[in-house]
Amino acid sequence: MRKADYPFLADWFAISLRWLGILGILAALAQANALQLELALALGVAVLWNIFNTLMAAFNQRMSAHRFINVTVDVGISVALFIFSGGIMGPIVWAGVMGILSAAIYIEWYRSLLVALLFPLLEGGWTYYFNRQALTPITLGILFGLHVLIGAVMGIASQLLMKKLRAVYQGRLRLRLENEQQVQRKERERMQVFYHMVEEVSATLNYEVVIDAVLDLSTNVLGGMDTPAGQMVSAVMLFDGRKLKVVSARRFPPRDMKVTLPAEAGAASKAIETGEPQQLADPSKDPEMGQMIILQDCKSALVLPMIRGLNAYGIILYAHPDPDFFTEENSILLEMIGHQAVVSIQNARLFQEVREEKERIVESQEEARKKLARDLHDGPTQSVSSIAMRVNVVRKMMELNTGDPEAELEQIEELARNTTKEIRHMLFTLRPLVLESEGLISALNTMSKRMEQTYQQNVQVDVDEAVVERLEIGKQTVVFFLAEEAVNNARKHAKANQIMVRLKYAPEETDIAALEIIDNGVGFDIESVTSDYQQRGSLGMVNLQERTDLVNGLLKLDSIPGKGTRVRVLIPLTDQAIDRLRRGQIHA
Repeated sequence: MRKADYPFLADWFAISLRWLGILGILAALAQANALQLELALALGVAVLWNIFNTLMAAFNQRMSAHRFINVTVDVGISVALFIFSGGIMGPIVWAGVMGILSAAIYIEWYRSLLVALLFPLLEGGWTYYFNRQALTPITLGILFGLHVLIGAVMGIASQLLMKKLRAVYQGRLRLRLENEQQVQRKERERMQVFYHMVEEVSATLNYEVVIDAVLDLSTNVLGGMDTPAGQMVSAVMLFDGRKLKVVSARRFPPRDMKVTLPAEAGAASKAIETGEPQQLADPSKDPEMGQMIILQDCKSALVLPMIRGLNAYGIILYAHPDPDFFTEENSILLEMIGHQAVVSIQNARLFQEVREEKERIVESQEEARKKLARDLHDGPTQSVSSIAMRVNVVRKMMELNTGDPEAELEQIEELARNTTKEIRHMLFTLRPLVLESEGLISALNTMSKRMEQTYQQNVQVDVDEAVVERLEIGKQTVVFFLAEEAVNNARKHAKANQIMVRLKYAPEETDIAALEIIDNGVGFDIESVTSDYQQRGSLGMVNLQERTDLVNGLLKLDSIPGKGTRVRVLIPLTDQAIDRLRRGQIHA
């Protein structure tokens, strides 16, 4: 068997003529009242054979040696009908027309003449053998003349018809080839545009340039401004806090550029939650996007989520006045662009974050140097100056032999010991070796003891060992410095007689740790203090926030004047917990 993409026109033509021949034979037999069992069987075979050919043609299939088999079977059926109908004296002496028609269609006109000559030979031979008296020169001449005439007429007609059919067939093949070439050409053009987009958006680490390139190339990849794609409305909306904000758009009026979406309902929310594209039949009825004026005239929209891993950056919105514009093909192309845009934006943002982190590290190092200089100036430097002054006083007392030099020397010794403790505490906070050797709990307990010894500050530590075991060593270091920074701030400013450092699981959570530093000091007005924080030259709170960011945590500061202060940091222990914190599903 073999199959073709287009119908075999010759087969359908032969099938149609065969049905006409069968109907003509039935009509002639019915008129002559000559339909007998043998004829009925022969006609039944002819009908079944034509049904078989019809099914083959319906599925565009052919047998091996299809033409030869068809001509042979049709000739056999024609001879059988001639014999069973009474031969040369019967009502269907012309029954050979079925075989001749088949030959004319399948094996060209000159071969059909040979088949036409074969019929009178077969039929004449049979008549001579079984009914010799009916075979006369006149009847034999008529038999030969009839078949040759039918063969000649059908051969010429068939040649003209088949030539026309072949021309139609070849035309269809050419048209199909042209259509395929046109589709391939358009596909190549689209791929070139797409690859150009990939190259363009990958060549920059400025995500604003990436966003503009994505919107322009979205139109180009669908045909360009001179096609229906030129009427497409598009916008990129990124999260600014917890709301989606338009950062770049095409065909948006100024009012719509200021629209923000909470992404709590409608297609934007569903796209972000499921990570799947959302199609809208009437975007003007969307509970959130319906407020955009430009969407009032649009009858279809496509919302693509911009999600990479656990990071949800925002959405890409496409809309069009044509309700059928976002076909499966167009949607797939836009989704491909969306995926590439997310990758490029992520790379650009990562680069920006690395650059900002580098700047923060430089600032932190500078601040650490300034802090060390302040601490040395306010602490050990003043103490050493005091020791020098007291030594000078002792020398004068010994020269003049007055006063009590021994008591003064005892005070100098005590001051020197305190200065040594202060310097050692400063070295401990700069690099707590016990943290590296014995872990977080020992480091916090050591800090508590040094605070008591150096500054007479009472610091209590309450740590859940199960939480510490789930903290990576890098996070343990960050937690220690968070606690040390908060405790040091409380010691300097809170005037508290008790500070509590607590590390437990957050309430009703098993994958989030909660670090709390609580004091019973004087407290302060958070709003008034934070409003001019940068101008006051202290970066204590900034350091807390930066270190919180290092562990993907969430920082919360609570304080009331006269009632103490609480610093609370939520630290996620799993990727799922990080996602919940970023989505605002857990609050400090």
